[in-house]
Amino acid sequence: MSGTISLAHHALQKDDFIFLSPHKSLIANGRLAILTCPAAAGHHVEGEFQQQVQQLFRQARLAGEENPVVVGAIPFDKHQPCTLFVPKHCHWFNREDFNPSQTDVNVEGQTHSLPEHDAFCGMVESVLSPLRAGNLDKVVLSRLLQIESTRPINALNLWLQLNQQNPSSYNFHLPLADGALIGASPELLLRKVGDTLQSCPLAGSAQRGSTASSDEEAQRKLLASVKDRHEHRVMTESIRRRLSERCQTLSIPEPSLLSTPTLWHLATEISGKVADSRDNALSLACQLHPTPALCGVPYSSACELIRELEPFKRSWFGGIVGWCDANGDGEWVVAIRCGKVQSHLIELFAGAGIVAGSQPESEWQETGAKFNTMLHALGFVAQQEPIL
Repeated sequence: MSGTISLAHHALQKDDFIFLSPHKSLIANGRLAILTCPAAAGHHVEGEFQQQVQQLFRQARLAGEENPVVVGAIPFDKHQPCTLFVPKHCHWFNREDFNPSQTDVNVEGQTHSLPEHDAFCGMVESVLSPLRAGNLDKVVLSRLLQIESTRPINALNLWLQLNQQNPSSYNFHLPLADGALIGASPELLLRKVGDTLQSCPLAGSAQRGSTASSDEEAQRKLLASVKDRHEHRVMTESIRRRLSERCQTLSIPEPSLLSTPTLWHLATEISGKVADSRDNALSLACQLHPTPALCGVPYSSACELIRELEPFKRSWFGGIVGWCDANGDGEWVVAIRCGKVQSHLIELFAGAGIVAGSQPESEWQETGAKFNTMLHALGFVAQQEPIL
């Protein structure tokens, strides 16, 4: 059943799906129905995936839910199974009321980068020729940082520490069959309320300065960066093409700056009016996912290079996490600044948008800076990967 709760009396459980947002937050638990069907055609409102979603909603309404909700995640590769479910209990609340007790977390262990420095720089170098030749506009290359912990890791405690350190991000805790996906994403893929949609994609970033003056300089350089402005423009133009066919009106202003505790990002606050009343937050999210901020342009060429060059499968990393209700409203964020947590293993993910003006060493440093959100939550304060 859906409803409100007294957060002071709600004991968080490892199987809770938790989604914190400045807009609307929820804790969901129990599974009334599960959906693992790949979301490759999830953008088609009359397609099989959307039909299955609507069937789950009908079943939930028969079970007494007035406005059921589906929650969970879709992986980076939409041809892979998703992990979505209609919860038995869904509790909505204001984020300001969420103040659970927590235990300090400090992880110790061995770290390993996949790929290592030279291999990653070689990946970047290998795509510069097609980029400079104009055969490719952008490709996002990523790496994993694996941490083997000497002690068992409590994913929920780790997420609580991550949430405390990142009070303005979209923070999620998603239980998986083999662990949990936790994150503090700065990137809103799509929010839909009634016939209004919003999206705030990010592309182009800079590490924050340690002093007020160096932080202001980092902002100035990012706004003036030809390379980062080009990368951001490639992304917004792609989103414009994808959303124009689904919207009556669409507003895409000039980029602004969005900050996290560790980074500055170029961000564009997109808004529009949905043209087809059958569209819901999940179908529109599937229309956008994955954006050039996580994949590249052209889409098929970028995906092919990612599969060829990256020595791992992204799985949930670079996917989307969120919720959609039976009325069509919902919110989906990009699974970045996140980690997959198992008993003694944490995998962290970070990517960099490679364009013709990219420098391999700079891209390595950028991915290193993006790891810092999760590294701080683990108890690390170093600006680069720790040697533990």
